[in-house]
Amino acid sequence: MAVKNRSKICLCISAAIMVIALVMSLTGNGINYGIDFAGGMSMQYDMGGEYNRADVEAILDTLNVGHYSVGQQGQTEINIRIRDINEDGVQAVQEGLEKALFEKYPAAKRSGDVSYVGPVAGATLLRNAFMSVAIASVLMLIYIAFRFDLNSGLAAVFGLIHDVLMMLSFMVLLRSFIQMNSSFIAAMLTIVGYSINNTIVIFDRIRENARKLPTAPRVDVVNVSIRECLGRTINTTLTTLMTIVALYVLGVDSIREFALPIIIGIVSGVYSANMINGYVWAVLEEKKRARKAAK
Repeated sequence: MAVKNRSKICLCISAAIMVIALVMSLTGNGINYGIDFAGGMSMQYDMGGEYNRADVEAILDTLNVGHYSVGQQGQTEINIRIRDINEDGVQAVQEGLEKALFEKYPAAKRSGDVSYVGPVAGATLLRNAFMSVAIASVLMLIYIAFRFDLNSGLAAVFGLIHDVLMMLSFMVLLRSFIQMNSSFIAAMLTIVGYSINNTIVIFDRIRENARKLPTAPRVDVVNVSIRECLGRTINTTLTTLMTIVALYVLGVDSIREFALPIIIGIVSGVYSANMINGYVWAVLEEKKRARKAAK
């Protein structure tokens, strides 16, 4: 029963993190949306050699463009993103930036197209992202309910929603370090698959042990199953995390935007698969037993 109590504590910890993120969002400190969602323009330049990021930022400050970010792409390339700009102002900002930039760095040149994303397009992208997660959750519920049972499917989808909400909560808590762009959608969908894979492995062992221990409390069945899968869980999680952490530490800004949500999602997925999902199944199964006994 000690593990069951700890599972309740884990749920309380998750709920506390989500509540803090919700309060921050309601007070105007929510997710730091990038231009993919909030709208804005993006420009990429090859500086032709060594450069000082402060020089680029000083030029942008003189143009009074408002909120912007300057990210490194490779050794000599930079990506400039400017928010809070309408489509009519794109050309003027581009011309002013390039005039000052090329004077400071004569070898610099534009290395990609200047792109502009309107806020309506960003809102559509965000809505489609959450629709895709919702559809994936329903399909996984059907699959797991068919392969195992309905309670397993409900517990797995509960864990899936938990992982997505945890990723969103940490995007709020870490808003000073990372923006939400389209790479976050790729990370979220990746974690959906990773998390459900961990859960299915454990549920497969739960099903085997439930047959061996038909009269045992379901919590005990879950405890045994998680202990038996613990070695596999540790090995796969550590090897995956080592790779993603290396990408975050050594990668450029665009890679970090993808790697950090992945790191959060992997930790959250392992956490929910081992400390929450199985015990949600156990509670549902015990209620099912109680209903049968009452009849």
